[in-house]
Order: sequence, then C-alpha cells, then structure tokens
Amino acid sequence: MRYHQLGKTGIQVSHISLGGSSLGGVYGDIEEGLAIQTVHAALDHGINLIDCAPAYGDLRAETVLGKALNQIQRDRYYLSTKTGKYSGSDFDYSYDRIMQEVEKSLKRLQVDYIDILHLHDFEFQEGVHRDQALSDGIRALQDLRQQGKIGFAGIGIYFVDWCRDVMYNYDIQAMICHNHYTLSDQRLLDLLPDVKTTGVGLISAAPLGMGLLTRAGPADWHPIEPEDLKVFQKAADFCTRAGIPIEKLAVQFGMQNEEIPTTLVSTAMPHEIIQNIEWASQMPDEDLVLEVQKILEPVRNKDWIVG
Repeated sequence: MRYHQLGKTGIQVSHISLGGSSLGGVYGDIEEGLAIQTVHAALDHGINLIDCAPAYGDLRAETVLGKALNQIQRDRYYLSTKTGKYSGSDFDYSYDRIMQEVEKSLKRLQVDYIDILHLHDFEFQEGVHRDQALSDGIRALQDLRQQGKIGFAGIGIYFVDWCRDVMYNYDIQAMICHNHYTLSDQRLLDLLPDVKTTGVGLISAAPLGMGLLTRAGPADWHPIEPEDLKVFQKAADFCTRAGIPIEKLAVQFGMQNEEIPTTLVSTAMPHEIIQNIEWASQMPDEDLVLEVQKILEPVRNKDWIVG
C-alpha cells in the first residue's frame, strides 16, 4: 500500500480509500454482516481513510459504518463524512442544522470526532443551495473545527469549476471531486495545478464512474441516456474479449497518478475491496487503455447530473 500526504492537512492517506455509499445500499441491497467485514478487510489490508455520508441510504451507511468501527482503535483510520444533504430530498446547509446533524453523525458513527467533514452535493437542485452552503455551511465547519469535533473542513461536489472557486476563496482544507478521473473523464487533471497552489487535500472518487465502467452497468437511478449507455457497454465488451474486466482496467487507471493522493472506491463485499486493493497496485495496460478510450470518445467528459 502506498501512502501520500493529503495536502496541507498533514494526514498520510492510503492511495486507495473506502467509500461508504455501498454500505448504505446505494448500488443495491447489502448484507450488513458482509458490509461490516468489508470495512475490517479494508483496514486489515492497509486502507486508512473511510468516507461516508448521512445521505447514503438515508442514514444507513453511517449506522453500518459505526457498527463496523465500534471495536476498532481510533488511531487506525481517518474518518470522513458529509453534511448538508441528508437524503435524496432533504438539503439544508443552515448553521443550526449542520451543528445538530454533526452530533447525530457522531452518534451513528460511534466516534468522538470526525477527521474531515465535507459540505455535500450543494450543486444539486440546480445550485439553489450554493450560497447557503458557502456562507452558513462554511461558518459551521469553522466553528466545529474550533470545538474539536472535526479536524478539517471540506467539500464534496461534482463541478470542477466550482471546486476551483471554493478552494481559492473559502476556508477549506480538503475536497472530494468525483467522477472526473476515469477512463472516460480526466477533467480532474485540470485542478492539479490549483491543488498544488492552495494546498487543499484532493480526494478523487468513483473511478468506475458510478457504475458506468462496469460489466453490470449503472443502477437504475443513473440518468444516462440509452445511446450513451451503449457506448459504455461496448467498452466493457471489448475489455471482456481482451481478457480483462473493465472494472480492473478502470481501477488500475484511476489509481496511478501520483499527484492524486487518494481515490475512493465503494463496495460492501470483502472480496471486492481486497480485489480493488490488488488492482490499485498494478499498472494498466497502456495499449488497452488507449483502445478503450477510443471507444469511449463519444462520451468523453460528458456530464450526467444525478441531482
């Protein structure tokens, strides 16, 4: 396992980290016992950063993660979670709500503090929450840091230009930017000079493109158009004929840029996180990457706004 410094936070994070969306059943039904085993397997194999959110499974992911971490020494991991979005329809970035909800997250997670707290998905619903998130929300994160309930303040959003604006103009120390360093989308690279300038700790997420870069395809809630989905299916079929699952190539590709400190992958199955850790240590076949990217050219850097 490789470890990198997460910006100016001083935290040394594993280059592959565990995302908690699957623990909440976002991508399909889970068996709680296996989900807990997945967390333990991740830690036992060198992962030291776990990310979660109240909105994953309407609080389920944080609850399951809390059960998994209950008997684990706190110095074995860094814990990241989110605030402001609490379900698919419950968004509230007001100061009082965030202060209240952090207490609830601490109880569900069964911890005394959270290493990184991110303002979550404030680009959703056509951006109507942006102003509140970057005023009341940022102020709440600052006060939570002063109180010792969180270590660092962050954001977890989709738009690259919004990420750039926030890191230069607001008091944050970390940032999750998802779906922008994959076989079909490398816009995260545009942020790397800004990350270096500001010292914000960059966390990439979703190297499988929220299921697009898998043989099974995305969950039903994904808004991709049928014609675009056919392009991804064509790429997956090509990889299968080449003797490598597209998931393996996608993870290998997403984990090899040393300027990206860590990348979140999400699963609730122990064998899958172990497999992902193995893949993340391997270099991708460059010729195969180029062939797959040719197939994916019609959907290169295309946006599918989930919220």
